[in-house]
Amino acid sequence: MDAFLFRLKAAQFDLIEACCGIERAAEKCGYGKTTVGRWKDRNDPTVMPIPAVVALEADCGRAFVTAVMAAANGRRITDPEDEKAKQAGILSAHADLMQRMASLAGDVATAYADGVVSPTEAHIIDRGASEAERSLSDFRNSIAVVKAAGGERGGLKIVGEGD
Repeated sequence: MDAFLFRLKAAQFDLIEACCGIERAAEKCGYGKTTVGRWKDRNDPTVMPIPAVVALEADCGRAFVTAVMAAANGRRITDPEDEKAKQAGILSAHADLMQRMASLAGDVATAYADGVVSPTEAHIIDRGASEAERSLSDFRNSIAVVKAAGGERGGLKIVGEGD
């Protein structure tokens, strides 16, 4: 399998998980459990048809597969949840990003500890990278909201100054 297919299969796995597993995903998209199981199996080259992708992404509210297809064509999808970014603010989004990056670094270090990265370890790293990528996107959305608003006043105060 080429790199794109590995990313696509990882996205299918994540999508099915986000839809609460094989049985529920099968109900939501109208395909059999065996078929959905093949889509979720990272070692099976079967890919989801577009109507199933659309149905499942609508169900869970996340564009796992669509994002991979867009990236393969040099594009990026945007998240319409700018309101979420406004509420989180830059500091919160940055803290989440740093936590996910630290976790990813730990996964990579663990995988390389014995000098060999197994396919299972590569899947763990890929999942961490996917979470970090989403967190980075949220962070960038927070920055964009601040730019559009003309800046943001931090809620932090220095203790002892003016109190």
